[in-house]
Amino acid sequence: MSAPLPEDRLPPHALPALAAALFIALAPHGWHQPPWVLSLAGVALGWRLLVHAGRVPAPGRWLLGGLTLAATGLVLARYGTLAGRDPGVALLVLMTGLKFLETRRFRDAMLVVFLGYFVVITNFFYSQEIPLALYMVLAVFATTAALVRVNAGDNGPPWGESLRLTGLMLAQALPLMVILFFLFPRIPGPLWSMPEEEPAATTGLSDHMRPGSVSRLLQSEAPAFRVTFAGEIPGAAQRYWRGPVFWAYDGRTWRAGAVPPAPPAIPPQADTLEHTVSLEPHGQRWLLALDVPVSAPRDARLTDDGYLVSREPVRQVIRYSVRSRPGAALEPLLSGARREAALDLPGDAAPRARALARAWRRVHGGDDAAVVQAALGHFRQAPFRYTLSPPPLRRDAVDQFLFETRAGFCEHYAGAFTVLMRAAGIPARVVTGYQGGTFNRAGDYLLVRQSDAHAWTEVWLQGRGWTRVDPTGAVAPERIESGVGAAFSGDTTVPAFLRRGGDWFGDLRLQLGLWQDSLNYYWNGWVLAFGPERQRELLARLGLDGTDWRALVGLMAVATGLVLTLFAGIFLWRNRLPMRDPLGRLQTRFDRRLARLGVPRAPHEPLPDFARRVTRERPELAGPVAGFAEEYNRLRYGPQPDPARFARLRGHLRALPGRGAALYRQFRRPG
Repeated sequence: MSAPLPEDRLPPHALPALAAALFIALAPHGWHQPPWVLSLAGVALGWRLLVHAGRVPAPGRWLLGGLTLAATGLVLARYGTLAGRDPGVALLVLMTGLKFLETRRFRDAMLVVFLGYFVVITNFFYSQEIPLALYMVLAVFATTAALVRVNAGDNGPPWGESLRLTGLMLAQALPLMVILFFLFPRIPGPLWSMPEEEPAATTGLSDHMRPGSVSRLLQSEAPAFRVTFAGEIPGAAQRYWRGPVFWAYDGRTWRAGAVPPAPPAIPPQADTLEHTVSLEPHGQRWLLALDVPVSAPRDARLTDDGYLVSREPVRQVIRYSVRSRPGAALEPLLSGARREAALDLPGDAAPRARALARAWRRVHGGDDAAVVQAALGHFRQAPFRYTLSPPPLRRDAVDQFLFETRAGFCEHYAGAFTVLMRAAGIPARVVTGYQGGTFNRAGDYLLVRQSDAHAWTEVWLQGRGWTRVDPTGAVAPERIESGVGAAFSGDTTVPAFLRRGGDWFGDLRLQLGLWQDSLNYYWNGWVLAFGPERQRELLARLGLDGTDWRALVGLMAVATGLVLTLFAGIFLWRNRLPMRDPLGRLQTRFDRRLARLGVPRAPHEPLPDFARRVTRERPELAGPVAGFAEEYNRLRYGPQPDPARFARLRGHLRALPGRGAALYRQFRRPG
């Protein structure tokens, strides 16, 4: 095999920089990839460094080919495919390590640098949080520094100079990055995900409800969504955030079911509350809004049951505006088929609950509202407990809960109450969503966490339509008025973030958490959720409302041109004639002083020749002139500046007769 061309030779100091950059970029994948993936990539990096140090021989082509096939086979065996996020990233990590192992030439190193940038990008497939973004800034800096070292040649500059050049390059790219981010035409959909990816790590409401399905969310402090209001924030008792509605019951689990369609009864638009929701990804299609929404955002619709559904699953942070009318009734006329669906119960479900409901019906006759109040009174008077850890329900769930355990979370109360209403002949359904929220003064928004998940009942009453009834409020009213934490105050069995002990450490933790969440809120709003809607909102604030993609491209080109023109002007200004050179200014003052003394130097006359002529014509000036010429040449053409020689140069200028001392006092000023 022919030797590599000299111009394609890899500088010896570039390889350690490449290895360090790859290590920084690959490290976060240790949280998401199997341990063997990062281990094999690390072995490849270490092997190449040992080859560079002369400790071990370099692998041959056959060995490299075998390693490549083995790595591909391992990924295929682990994931069953080479397509998709996890197998694709694993393959990229392994191939980047193997490419570094075979790096011998300049072009190999450049390819490794570009692979390093791709590895940096893939970290955002798993998380886009602020800490990872800051770490990726470090990874980009390290990779760019490696790029500088690769292109520096054999006699590269010191590390400090390379790092300064890297910082300057990234600082120059920053304005262009900002212009492209805000003005490049946005497309809907997530940027940092793959089409077939299912968000396994997200949490939120489920598409069904059974005992324990809502209470599991109480363990999560993660935000569900954040809300800003155009006007006054509604009171705590009105903060019901509507989500999926369930009609079908099989004796244990509630589901949406197949319900005949009906046009939603939109309440009048008066007295509506306009609010903007920043919704965290949950992998489902429903959107949360204040109960009851009366408008739908773009790419979403208002269902027959009065909740919002998006066109696509929510796999990224999205932001939308909606209007709601709290407490409004839906569907004042209930069709026969939908009435039957709202009264349906399994034939053998909850016999004791059915008997209790029939007894209320006999007492109150045809007054449905009185039956509802009788059921709420039963929950208030009987020894029911609101708890996160209820006893297991192994037999008929509703009967065992109502007459034996009497301990449960909101899904227990909502499910049992809905069964009681249906048994009493009152159409009823279960609504899931969230209730409450914490006001964050640092960001001026309402934070709703996963732990605020809630379930309640809607009953259909003649003349009023679907009306919200929350049986949890009958058992634990503090849950509705003051939040879920108030219901578990002092209970050591619940998570620490829910307990309200009033201690200084808990208050400090709460405030720090709110400050951190406000940072995440602005990060989500202006970076992660910066889609077409957010871009249009920004342009409208700048007076560019209605701008299409052609105008955006033109505006982006103009802004980019202005930035490049500014950079070009700065470059030309910094590289103009070296009149700011202190050594050149001393030479200029030296020439002027000698001209005043009657010995002018010709423009073409070198300084040594001039010194010899001065010696012949003016012997009394020979010492300082010869000394100045010698020190000047050593400083100007020597290997590096010498402060001692510069001081001697000034001393020779000072030794000139006449006004030399005054000139020296002028020259000694820095700059």
